[in-house]
Amino acid sequence: MNMTTSLTDTVNHFITSLKGVIPMEVIVSEPTSLDEPYNKHGIGVLIGMTGDTRGRFLIDGGEESFQALAASMFGMPLSGEMLESFAGELGNMIVGNLATSLAQSGYRADITTPTVIIGDSRLYGFQQALQLPVTIEHAGDFLILFMQENERDAKSGH
Repeated sequence: MNMTTSLTDTVNHFITSLKGVIPMEVIVSEPTSLDEPYNKHGIGVLIGMTGDTRGRFLIDGGEESFQALAASMFGMPLSGEMLESFAGELGNMIVGNLATSLAQSGYRADITTPTVIIGDSRLYGFQQALQLPVTIEHAGDFLILFMQENERDAKSGH
């Protein structure tokens, strides 16, 4: 499988999955490349993908954005551990739908358990990533980071 085709398909399926899970208007901006460490703030959900498209997704947003999204989706404000649980489950739903969508298109795809990251963090250990800015109606701005493993790393297990 061609890595460029795989990346394009993965991003397109991700956008479809995101819009399918979020019941509000989702505005997706143009993706950009990132080849340096990523500094995140607020709340992030990290989920790995295995199969034909190997890599990791990070859904990153401010605490206020996650709180507003939770309130819009569930009709009540969340904070603390409940908000962290919501963030993890949101990531699980979006990337889980992505894996299902990719599988229906002929790709082998599975996901790992979500990891919720709170506060300031610096992510590195990837050669290149794609940043996808997203604005969700009544919630705010989020940044999706897809760190794709290259074919050599995928074959060696690194």
